[in-house]
Amino acid sequence: MSVMLKKSFLFITSLFIIAFTNGQGIFESASQNQVNSGINLSGYARGEAWGANSSFDYASLFGEFALQGNLQTEKALLKADVRFREGVFLGENKSIVELKEAYAAYRGNTVDLYMGKQIVPWGRTDGFNPTNNLNPCNYFLLTTNPDDQLTGSFMLRTKYRPLRFTELELVFIPVFNPSVYRYDLFEISEEASFINAVLPERTFENGTWAARANFELSKIGFSFSYFNGYDPFYGYQVESVQMQPQPSIVLQPEFYRKQSIGVDFTAPIGTFILRGEAAYNITTGYKNEMHIPNPDIAYVAGIEKNIAGITAIVQYIGKYTINFETLNEPTLTNPANIVEYALTMVNYENTLFNRKIMHQQEEMNHAVMLSLSKSFSFDLITTSISGYYNITSEEYFVRPKINWKMANALTFSAVAIIMNGPEKSIFNNAGKVLGGYGFGLKVNF
Repeated sequence: MSVMLKKSFLFITSLFIIAFTNGQGIFESASQNQVNSGINLSGYARGEAWGANSSFDYASLFGEFALQGNLQTEKALLKADVRFREGVFLGENKSIVELKEAYAAYRGNTVDLYMGKQIVPWGRTDGFNPTNNLNPCNYFLLTTNPDDQLTGSFMLRTKYRPLRFTELELVFIPVFNPSVYRYDLFEISEEASFINAVLPERTFENGTWAARANFELSKIGFSFSYFNGYDPFYGYQVESVQMQPQPSIVLQPEFYRKQSIGVDFTAPIGTFILRGEAAYNITTGYKNEMHIPNPDIAYVAGIEKNIAGITAIVQYIGKYTINFETLNEPTLTNPANIVEYALTMVNYENTLFNRKIMHQQEEMNHAVMLSLSKSFSFDLITTSISGYYNITSEEYFVRPKINWKMANALTFSAVAIIMNGPEKSIFNNAGKVLGGYGFGLKVNF
């Protein structure tokens, strides 16, 4: 039996031992449960239209129906969220059924057990969370609500509360589920094309393990976390290069494992709220594989304050790349070596692009974020604007939004996404696909 298989067996066994030794066992408690409330059904129907970028006149046009249900008893919890979506998505006609979440849970006095498809966000900072490694995102789903991009993964999860202010959480994800990145829509090279990624084999060794100790005190909340698994965020590699009869470069998205040790906190100080988060990411094989980032330390520090009814959040986002080595552009010194030079140049360009994806093109990466939001007319109208500027790469992102409650259960939303940067930067490529304007009309029930 492999080491990882042994760990898997011990992990799962420990979950049930804890639950059964919790004063009342699961089955004993279940036999005594009385239903406190019946199943609650809710959902919505909406239409959204996105477009006006340089790649698509109509980047996204779709109708969607969502049905969400939950059931709670004294000890049991059921949650489900299914969405039916049809329309045009980045130039393709699609009909999509997405099971966003579907899980069952036992919730005891000190122990909880959850099993099924879940979304579990970790971290306390706003928008940028170095410790949040559990759930993938579909970054290429254009929607007026960014939370729609979150994707659930099948998890076995348990929470244990030994003290009133302490919660220990363990997570096992047996099958890797990556984020959605459409690198094939980027203008990486005229000669380049992408093939589909190959997912890691579905074995215990390739499973994801994570743990968090969370503390909620009267004047501060903080947690320590650990992650060991494939990162939902990934780059790509050069699969093959062909020079004859014409240049052709085949690229392929590729995944990598990492360990991440994280810490985060929230502390109110007077009328301010301070938040911080940091993660030490450990990788191997980065010297030989362009898609694997160097080990690094990612960190975020932020301040939140309400000023005249405006909620303002300011954050600094940084990253320090460990064992950083400057990537030197190759030069052609001998015309007889033109083929060798071309192959070296392909490797250089794609290694550099992977570094940009991981924010490791320089040893230090610095960025700032500002978010402002305010409600009007007794919360019938809410407005917000978020801006991000990467000092190192000179890329920027601006997202203004307005929500208007036109009637009971009816909301109109309008969003603009403006993102750009220097030529061949990530935001320069992404802005041509994801930038533009979006409008939505939504009815909740």
